[in-house]
Amino acid sequence: MFQDKTAIVTGGSSGIGKEVASRFVAAGGSVVIGGRNEEKLASAATEIDATGKRLAFVAGDIADPQAGDALVAKAEDAFGGVDVLFNNAGVFRPKPFLDLTVDEYDWFLDTILKGKFFMAQAAAKAMIKRGGGAIVQTGSLWALQAVGATPSAAYSAANGGVHALVRNLALELASENIRVNAVAPAVVETPVYNTFMDAEQVAETLPSFNAFHPIGRNGRPADIADALMFLASEQASWITGQVLSVDGGVTAGRH
Repeated sequence: MFQDKTAIVTGGSSGIGKEVASRFVAAGGSVVIGGRNEEKLASAATEIDATGKRLAFVAGDIADPQAGDALVAKAEDAFGGVDVLFNNAGVFRPKPFLDLTVDEYDWFLDTILKGKFFMAQAAAKAMIKRGGGAIVQTGSLWALQAVGATPSAAYSAANGGVHALVRNLALELASENIRVNAVAPAVVETPVYNTFMDAEQVAETLPSFNAFHPIGRNGRPADIADALMFLASEQASWITGQVLSVDGGVTAGRH
């Protein structure tokens, strides 16, 4: 499906990013994964492609636009260009609005929105050289509706910007044959929860969200990767400017 294509995956060392990187390689493509932790990136790279022939990595903080430039440079140097961007990196940490600090606000906006904005810009410039491509963002259910159990005003606002970016870029880049879409996941069981809870808290808390989803279970990285791969593929060649809810039915309503 992606034979001789090259993708960049941000947040590629674990969770959704690692899953989609693995699937892209399995589908015949080459991948450059990005993330902040070089050791985790190296481990993921070995796990996905032990030969090292079709997977490379670059460590950096996506909040810094230079990190996006470095990922594109690596993709062009190692594999000849960029065809797909899985703009996936993000952060999550619930905190009440009245307690949120300026530094915390900046952390959400810089990582989620600024990071995706300039990563997409760098990738789009590279895609134009190849005659087009696909950008798929990871947005969030929290940008579509508030969840009282997880107060996340800044996180939600940042992802609302990501969703708006999808529509604007879809229009601006259509003439360059670049499609832009996003997925909006609900609760997906990834290591992001371990960034603000210990292992025992995660094991206790996550199962309590199963019933939040009408389908009756939390999402898995594979559920989101399936949607990301579809939106990046030629099967979605007439789809652009869309935010696809991949949420176990949450946005459909409540029982």
